[in-house]
Amino acid sequence: MTCWYEGPLAAFDTETTGVDVETDRIVSAAVVVQNGAGARPRVTRWLVNPGVPVPAGATAVHGLTQEHLERNGRWPAPVMEEIGRELAEQGAAGRPLVVMNAPFDLTLFDRELRRHRASSLSRYLESYPLCVLDPRVLDRQLDRYRKGRRTLSDLCEHYDVELTGAHDAAADAQAALDVVRAVGRRFSARLERLSPAELHTLQAVWHAAQARGLQAWFARSGTPEAVDPAWPLRPELPAAA
Repeated sequence: MTCWYEGPLAAFDTETTGVDVETDRIVSAAVVVQNGAGARPRVTRWLVNPGVPVPAGATAVHGLTQEHLERNGRWPAPVMEEIGRELAEQGAAGRPLVVMNAPFDLTLFDRELRRHRASSLSRYLESYPLCVLDPRVLDRQLDRYRKGRRTLSDLCEHYDVELTGAHDAAADAQAALDVVRAVGRRFSARLERLSPAELHTLQAVWHAAQARGLQAWFARSGTPEAVDPAWPLRPELPAAA
């Protein structure tokens, strides 16, 4: 029987105007679908004109300029609809969805759906919920005492995964998918008996514990930053009074 990490997987990634999931916008996105390890992937890409200024700092990361997006990007509303339907299709097909740092990409996408479609990610997935695999959560849990950073580039280097064109949504999605397969193989004794659905549930627990540990470290170092324990999607903020 084929283990889940050798079987069908999909991956989702975005590039954005910044790092605030509540206010920043998607400028590009990609979904990569691979029906088995080594199979040729199917890649769907979107380029978005966000309708707001693209900071120079964001352009420096992903290379997408305001001018390029205004000339070549599509309006957000139809793009968000298409992405929502694509993710719903992965859920309906039973393909686990790999998302590196899922609370960022999935929450920001949820906010874009609310902004442009008067909808939410949960509405698209109400019939077929996603089973999410987050390589950062998995790696932190399974190799928790390893020192060093755990960005996608770091994980690719650690697991000998090729990452060509970092900060391109399709390249990052494919790399995250390959990292999850590599994590599965390296820790097969601990993972092969778990289904993706069981791992989804466990990751929510693991991420919450990881968030508490990071919050405690911030408190000891005098850093005021708050760490959200929610995974894979942060709850909607209450409306301002």
